[in-house]
Amino acid sequence: MSYHNQLVSKLYTKESISTVLEEWKNNKQKIVFTNGCFDILHRGHVEYLAKAKDLGTKLIIGLNTDDSVKRLGKSPERPINNEESRAVVLAALACVDAIVLFNEDTPLQLIESVLPHVLVKGSDYKLEDIVGYKAVTENGGEVKTIDFVKGFSTTSILNKL
Repeated sequence: MSYHNQLVSKLYTKESISTVLEEWKNNKQKIVFTNGCFDILHRGHVEYLAKAKDLGTKLIIGLNTDDSVKRLGKSPERPINNEESRAVVLAALACVDAIVLFNEDTPLQLIESVLPHVLVKGSDYKLEDIVGYKAVTENGGEVKTIDFVKGFSTTSILNKL
């Protein structure tokens, strides 16, 4: 398979991810889920995603659509990169196994559909405040946080520019 086809093969819809999830779970793969905008990919994102992948065998990213990013109230110019561009860049990372766009304000519906073994967010969240905490823990999964790499954020990059 060409490298480009490998990238595209990591992009799923909410409906199409269910088939691969069933296969992974039947093969005893430990599913890790995280979500975010990942607007301008930087070292902090890459290290965060690599650490998330270390918590299991398959890493799924719930990626905010452009519309859902705008509703987050970051800034009127965000996202800088559109959802398709952000998804392809994330797909190029070896630690990422699947990317699913979600248009809702939170990824709760997607998390409830995936029901990962491990749900991960940044350490700026309290565990019980993480969207999907209840669904994952009630299903026997874990919720974990990962520390950020100091000095790296999309906002700080935009401020420098």
